[in-house]
This record gives sequence, C-alpha cells and structure tokens, in this order.
Amino acid sequence: MINCTDPDDAGASPHTALLGSEFVSFDEATQTATMRFTVKREMTTWRGGVQGGLVAGYLDDVMGYAYVAATGGEMAPLNLEISMSLIRLIPEGATIIGKGRVVRAGQRVIFLEGELLGEDGTIYARSTSTAIPTPRPTPEQTGMTR
Repeated sequence: MINCTDPDDAGASPHTALLGSEFVSFDEATQTATMRFTVKREMTTWRGGVQGGLVAGYLDDVMGYAYVAATGGEMAPLNLEISMSLIRLIPEGATIIGKGRVVRAGQRVIFLEGELLGEDGTIYARSTSTAIPTPRPTPEQTGMTR
C-alpha cells in the first residue's frame, strides 16, 4: 500500500492543489477511496457553483485514486470514457466528500464509479468510468519534477 499521507506520493500531481484534494482513507475490502475537496472560488461560475467540467475533475480524481490505492501505487487508470450525472450545484466554499470505487479491474479494462457528497450526505454528482490499466508514471518520467 502506498503512503497516502506522503506529499511526494498522491499529492505530487499539480492538479491536486487546483482541486484542493485531500486523501482521507482507502478501504481494501470494498476497494473504495475517500477524499475531501474544498471548493475554491476559481472552480465556480457566476451561478456560484462548480463548473460542470471541473466537477468531472473531482470525480476523476477520486475514482482514479481508488485504483492507484488498490494497486499499491503501482498502476494508474487511463480513462477511455467518463459519464456523470450532475445532481445539484456544488457551492463555492463547500467541503465535499468524494467516494471512488473499483468495480472491476482486469488486465485490459477497469470499471470505476464515484460520487460527490456534502458533509451532511447530500449527493451532488455521480459518475462511472471505463479505463485501461497503465503503470503509474512518476514526475521524473513525465518531466514534471518540481
């Protein structure tokens, strides 16, 4: 299992700061990752809620992290398709809880699902993803070292 609290591990990707991602836990029995996100003003539209494409970013992050954690940090999903339902507006300043789960992981395809919830359990969005398994790249491999 990867050290999920190590800033040089899960938090090393530049998108983590943008999304305000914080790893909470991983349940091996259910293959479920839990993350917390704080909605920044920069993520919102004039309606006062998170822009739809950026909601997909939160969902992608938590679903992907479920697979990374399930593989002990060795593998990462490469999305082929993401489908999401925007159930209600996610307001600026909200703390949202993301739940991502590995539904099935084979050698050629991975099925993931995710949801975003308010701290009170309000459902904001749900998603599914079909992805392919790939070795998890390092910042050195991608040229994205600090």
